Amino acid sequence: MRLLTAIVILLQATLLAAPLQEIPHCTLIETEWADGDSFSVRLPDGKAQTVRLYGVDCIEMHVTGDDSNARRLRDQRRYFGIDDITLAKSIGVTAKTATFRLLSQPFTLHTGFSDARGDGRYSRVYAFITLNDGRDLSETLVSAGLARAFGVTRQLPDGTSAADWKEALKDLELTAAHNSLGAWKHTDWRKLPLLRKEVRHEQNELEIAKGTQPVGENDPIDINTAPRDTLISLPGIGEKTANEIISHRPYPSIDSLDEVPGIGPKTIDRIRPFISVGKP
Repeated sequence: MRLLTAIVILLQATLLAAPLQEIPHCTLIETEWADGDSFSVRLPDGKAQTVRLYGVDCIEMHVTGDDSNARRLRDQRRYFGIDDITLAKSIGVTAKTATFRLLSQPFTLHTGFSDARGDGRYSRVYAFITLNDGRDLSETLVSAGLARAFGVTRQLPDGTSAADWKEALKDLELTAAHNSLGAWKHTDWRKLPLLRKEVRHEQNELEIAKGTQPVGENDPIDINTAPRDTLISLPGIGEKTANEIISHRPYPSIDSLDEVPGIGPKTIDRIRPFISVGKP
């Protein structure tokens, strides 16, 4: 049993660390559930694949009956300094429309098929997309103010490091904000600091609450395979840190979490009883 578990862990780690595959001549599958950063594509062999863009986060538009997405929409509109949540949701619709338009011509997919499930019920993989005209889709959306520079990153197909690309996306976001593009056109700059402070305050409250009744020690979370929403259930782990944990996979041990920005020895000790690296 231990040998089988070790083999499974090795296969998972290999997949998580897999090099990017270049898949040209992909096409978009238009679906109702898609949004600006998550959608289904048709591979050249005819298979359908759901993908999640690296490095960016478009405003949620599918929130009916979904408390998790509704909370994300609230936090996203606060990030952009938008006071009206209905307006923010409409920008999510605009982002989806822009993505569909940009993907109307065949494009190239770059993916290592790393698990991108925000929700454990669904199957998605992280990917870069190079548009028909050579532009990167993630960068294009941020430059238009239709996405924030936020999420899981990795080394680009051209060899640019994940850290350098993350900073480049932040620069594109700053330029879009300066030019009042997309969501930034509706930013209330006087309220933005307070709105973002509200997000941090609520996150702190959630962490305190989770600290009083944390996830079960009898059912530890595998940090090499757990989806984002499961990682967020850990005490002291918010969405940003959960994305960082996913970005730095795989982990040979729990202590190797110290390479994740925002996680230090105290946080590791706090979550240690509730996590594993696949060992029984």
